[in-house]
Amino acid sequence: MTSLFSEIPILTDGSITLKRVEHNDAEFLSSFVKNETIYKYLPTFLFEQQYTDMQEMIHDLYNKCFAAKESLILGIYQNDNMCGLAEFYGYKAELQKTCIGYRLAPQFWGKSIATNTVALMVDHLYSKTDIEIITASTMTENKASARVLEKNGFIRTSVGVAEDWGFEKPVSADKWFR
Repeated sequence: MTSLFSEIPILTDGSITLKRVEHNDAEFLSSFVKNETIYKYLPTFLFEQQYTDMQEMIHDLYNKCFAAKESLILGIYQNDNMCGLAEFYGYKAELQKTCIGYRLAPQFWGKSIATNTVALMVDHLYSKTDIEIITASTMTENKASARVLEKNGFIRTSVGVAEDWGFEKPVSADKWFR
């Protein structure tokens, strides 16, 4: 078993691949981060949202964020087309715990890509790393994301927890465990 941050993995199930974001993904990401529909139910402070220059963001993604063991963000690809981002964050080595998150462009919603992404992430964490606890958070209103987690064996452990996700007021979030 290895540490979550020992390498940048390539995960695939034959229908999708999770892998390192490349510089040629910058154009897709430029429109992705500006799409309010994608970020409606997500924190306002996600890594990619802190940048206007996506080339710089992609560079910092691995040279700063991954290197500092803050988070591991992989691109989600179907047939070599980028669909979104998958993230491992909130890593606690002493607890063997991490959190997961994911975000897809709307044209890829409803096609099992998010469900398959979470399945790949969970399988990787439990079979290849020393992670023993996986958590996730969803806004209470985000029923689609809740369903993705349920399909992957996550259990809702808390409902309607007030959290600061960077909006004017705290949001109502549900907590998940697997």
